[in-house]
Amino acid sequence: MRLVPQGRITDFTRRGWWGDTTLEQLFCAHVRQRPDQLAVIDAPNRASVTDGEPRRLTYAQLDVQVDRLAGVLLADGLRCDDIVVVQLPNGVEQFAAYLACARLGAIVTPVPAQYREHELGHVLALTGARAAITSRRIGRHAHAQMFMSLRAQHPRLRSVLAFGDPHAQWPEGAVPLDARMAAGHDDAALRTYQASISITANDVFTICWTSGTEAIPKGVPRSHNEWLSVAPAAIESASLQPQCRMLCPFPLVNMAGISVGFVAWLKLGGTAVQHHPFDLKVFLQQLRNESIDYTIAAPAVLGQMLHDDSLADGIDFQRLCTIGSGSAPLSPWLVEGFKNRFGVDIVNHFGSNEGASLTSGPRDIPAAADRARYFPRAGVQGIDWSVSTTRRIETRLIDLVTEEEITEPGRTGELRYRGVTIFHGYWNAPDKTAQSFDDQGYFRTGDLFEIAGPRNEFYRHVGRSKDLIIRGGMNISPEELENLILAHRSVREAAVVGYPDSLMGERVCACVALHADAALDLPQLTAFLRDEQRVAAFKLPERLAILEALPRNPVGKVLKRVLREQLAATHPPPRQPQVSPAATV
Repeated sequence: MRLVPQGRITDFTRRGWWGDTTLEQLFCAHVRQRPDQLAVIDAPNRASVTDGEPRRLTYAQLDVQVDRLAGVLLADGLRCDDIVVVQLPNGVEQFAAYLACARLGAIVTPVPAQYREHELGHVLALTGARAAITSRRIGRHAHAQMFMSLRAQHPRLRSVLAFGDPHAQWPEGAVPLDARMAAGHDDAALRTYQASISITANDVFTICWTSGTEAIPKGVPRSHNEWLSVAPAAIESASLQPQCRMLCPFPLVNMAGISVGFVAWLKLGGTAVQHHPFDLKVFLQQLRNESIDYTIAAPAVLGQMLHDDSLADGIDFQRLCTIGSGSAPLSPWLVEGFKNRFGVDIVNHFGSNEGASLTSGPRDIPAAADRARYFPRAGVQGIDWSVSTTRRIETRLIDLVTEEEITEPGRTGELRYRGVTIFHGYWNAPDKTAQSFDDQGYFRTGDLFEIAGPRNEFYRHVGRSKDLIIRGGMNISPEELENLILAHRSVREAAVVGYPDSLMGERVCACVALHADAALDLPQLTAFLRDEQRVAAFKLPERLAILEALPRNPVGKVLKRVLREQLAATHPPPRQPQVSPAATV
C-alpha cells in the first residue's frame, strides 16, 4: 500500500534521500553476511512477563522464525496490505512478527502492551485490521482472550494468533502460534506468494499511534523509506558503529523505540538486547552482563543512577560511553553529572511519531549543560550540523497569535517542520491532517521553542503549546521549572501544571514524586527555587502536590491532562487569590 504522494517520492529519490531497499531486505542481507551473530536477546526476566524462558537468537535462527511465522500467517489468509495489530512485549517474537509481516507485505500497527478493550477497539475500528498477533498472557492479563472478546464487535478481525505455552488453557478460536510454527509450513507456497507480490520501499510498513496525552490517539503511517530516513539521527549523534550491541528499554511501538531498537538495529546489523516492562534492577543487570555499547533511558532513570552511586557499580562506561535520553526534558545537572562522574555523554532527543526530530549530540554541542538546554537549530539556511538529516529538513518558529515567522532570540513560537522525516498524513483522518500542516506545508508540532545561543544557532524547548502557563500575562514554561525542581535532592519526578485563577488567569502547581524517605513542603520548595536557583518570583509554584508516581501513558509520557483533572477535583479554584499550602493529590 503506497500512501506517500508520488511527487514527494520522486523529489526525495532524485535527491538521493530515499532508495529502493526495504527493511526486510536489510534483514535478509544481514542473514547472509553474519548468520551466526546474535541478532536479538530476551530480557532475563522474560518468564515473569510472558510464557517461555529467555531466548538468544542469531540472525540465521531469527530468519527461520520469521519464515515459519510468515508461513502460518499466509496459511491463515493474511495477504499483502492487510493490517495486523501487534501487541507484544519487547522480545524475539516481536522482531519475528514485524519481519514476517514485512515479508508478506502486511502492515503492522503496533500497540502498547498496556492497551485494553477501549484503546484496542479504537485501533481496530479505524484500521479494519484483519489479524492480531499477541501473547497468551502479558504479565497477569489474558491478552489472547481479550482479543477474542473484541472479535464480536469487529468482524473484520478474522484471526487472533498468540504466542504462549501450547499446554496452557487457551480461549476457543485463538491460534497457538508456538505450536503452529513448530509444525512447519509450506515453504513452496510462501516463496510462490512472495514472488507474486511487489513490495517497495515506499509501501507502508507501520501505522503507529500518537501518544494521546491530550486527545484520542491518531494513526501515523510510515513507509520503509520514511523509517529509514529517521535512523541516521540516532546513529550519527551517538557515533554508533556496525554490529554494536544496543539495550532497548523503550517499547517498540512508536518513534522512540522503533527508530533505535529496530530500524537502527537493521541499519547497523547489530545485536538488540530487549527489555520490557521497565525494571531498574534488570536494566542495570543487562548493562553489566551484556557488553552494551548504547542504550536509551528516561531522565528519571538517569537521575536515580546519579543519586545512588551504587547503581552504576560494575557497568563498563569505557564501552557504554554514550546514552540517549528523551520522552521528557533533561536537566543540565543530570547531563553534566553523567559526564563528570562517569565520562558518559548524554544525547538529548526530541521527537514525535510524526517525524519532527531534533537531536543534541556531543559532536554538535560539546558542552554538557548546553546539550540539556538546547537543540541544534536544524534545517535553517546558513547553519550547518554534523547529523545528515539536518540537511534534509526545514524548520521555522511561528508566532501563534500573528502567524509571523520569528527570527530573533528570546521570543516564543511554535516549531514548524517539513522535510524527509515528516509523515505525509494521519490514517483515515483528512481533516486532522489538513489542520496539522500550515499553508507552506510545514507540520505544526505544537511544541514551543525560542531561538538561543551566541550566534542564534540553537533552539531552546519551552514546552507544549497546551502546557504553557500564562500567569497575569506572563508566560511560564513548565519544562523550565521541572528541570529546576528535579535538581532538589528530595525529588524523583516532577511535572508542573497550571490551574485556573479568577484574578491571575492561571497559577502554578508543582506535582512531584519523592525519593524514598524524603520529605518536602511548599515553603521548602519555593525557598530552593528562589534562593538557590534564583527563579523569578512570578514563576514560583503556589501549590505543591505530592504523589506516589506521576501518571504516564503506555510509552512513558507524563499525562498532564490527568494531573490537571486531579488537581481540579481535589482543589477547586479559590474564591480569592491565595498561596495554598502543600497538598496531596
